[in-house]
Amino acid sequence: MRPRQNISEIFSTFIQFEADRFNCWVYDAKLRRSIQNCLVQISETKHSESFWAIYWHKNWQNQPNSLAEAHLSAYLQETCYWSAQRTIPQIASVQCTLSDCFQIAIAEVPKILKACDPDQKASLKSYSNVAFGNVIRDALRQKQEIDFCNDWALLLKLSRKRLQESLQNAGLTDETIARYLLAWKCFADGYILGKSPQARKLQRPEQDTWEAIAQLYNRDRLTQLNPPGTESNAQTLEKWLLLSAKHARSYLYPVVSSLNAPKTGQADSELQDDLPDTTQNESLLADLIATEEADIQKNQQQEIHNLLITTLAKLSPQSQQLLELYYQQGLTQQQIAKQQQIQQYQVSRQLAKTRESLLLAIAKWSQETMHISPTSNVVKHISAVLEEWLQNYFRNLEPHSSKEQ
Repeated sequence: MRPRQNISEIFSTFIQFEADRFNCWVYDAKLRRSIQNCLVQISETKHSESFWAIYWHKNWQNQPNSLAEAHLSAYLQETCYWSAQRTIPQIASVQCTLSDCFQIAIAEVPKILKACDPDQKASLKSYSNVAFGNVIRDALRQKQEIDFCNDWALLLKLSRKRLQESLQNAGLTDETIARYLLAWKCFADGYILGKSPQARKLQRPEQDTWEAIAQLYNRDRLTQLNPPGTESNAQTLEKWLLLSAKHARSYLYPVVSSLNAPKTGQADSELQDDLPDTTQNESLLADLIATEEADIQKNQQQEIHNLLITTLAKLSPQSQQLLELYYQQGLTQQQIAKQQQIQQYQVSRQLAKTRESLLLAIAKWSQETMHISPTSNVVKHISAVLEEWLQNYFRNLEPHSSKEQ
């Protein structure tokens, strides 16, 4: 992947895929005009990536779903791409393309922006790097479970709350949702009562079980539905349940649409064209320029870098080699375990213990230097910073050079 060269490109271009791999960067005209208009308002000393990331994040906080969100989505393209590429091999049992995983993750940018606290020291990229990986892992595991479940097994796995959310998301009326939920409850009760002790697989209920489900529904509708409606037979209840399973699958694993997708019936325009233009926020820009001191942040980053280099040198040779294999050579835990002739859980524990040593060093430095208490949110941000630093540090090392530091 070709690195983007300047602020205008970083905040206004998007990845174009070809054969499920990076092909090129594509400019968005509206975003390009937006960032260029802002760049001419300030001095060259403020043309830093971190400055503009903070600026657009603060802009987005004031006006969610604004043009700022599109700028930040462009900014996080590389982070999302590398996170997807690294995460996919970790769940090999699920077949999913890189571009699909990328779209799944980048669609969660609004949630990531909401969760990221700009007052903490973790950069938006650091936080997003971890968050994108979590989003992809959760989606793939969910997809794996849904793909392997037939409709009847899925219905029995669902909670009432999750099924209700699925039906509401499908736009059904309250009266219809109430009928479907009651049918689902009667199905669960009747299926368990009618299931043969020898049955090992969740299959479509037998006819006598369907009759029992229908009896339960017609009895309970009189007290649990308002209005109770008419009696329903087994065929009707089966139809409702299959529709419920369909809506649940769509809700649990939705189709991800790109902002670059054309609008319906308008091949020459895209969904993101409807985003409002909020670039003329001069007061926000002036406030940010007045308070932002990039030099202070740069010095703090250098101190953390030096601290981690020192801490790395104190690690055991075995721990240093493990970090090299994982971050520098890009081996998975399974590959490391095979190479070292140990179990995968041992690799996982050693990695966690090594990261913990580095994490404690940063937390202690933050508490002593920045007077930041190590709360759970602070630790989460520090962990994100550490993960990004490890990836960048080992990626730029010559083979075996970490032992010479």
